[in-house]
Amino acid sequence: MKDNYSYNIQLRCVVCGSEDHFDCNEDKSYIKCTNCGKEYFGGYDELVSCNQDQIEEVKEIATEEVGNDLQKELNKMLNDAFKGNKYVKFK
Repeated sequence: MKDNYSYNIQLRCVVCGSEDHFDCNEDKSYIKCTNCGKEYFGGYDELVSCNQDQIEEVKEIATEEVGNDLQKELNKMLNDAFKGNKYVKFK
């Protein structure tokens, strides 16, 4: 099983869909898309809330991947624990 599951999510402008044309102040309390001029007065938190659909998609992918890896690890552990036992079989 992996030691680290990390995912990068590119936040997008809700107007133009740009991922890399953002200008912000130091504490990210104000963000402006330099591509279309959309201003996010709520800053980073507003931009994150506008991208919840994309975040949920990545969350579902991560949950599935971690679940599959856990299932494989559990199966391996059970097979190793009962290796050589003729009364217990796993399929």
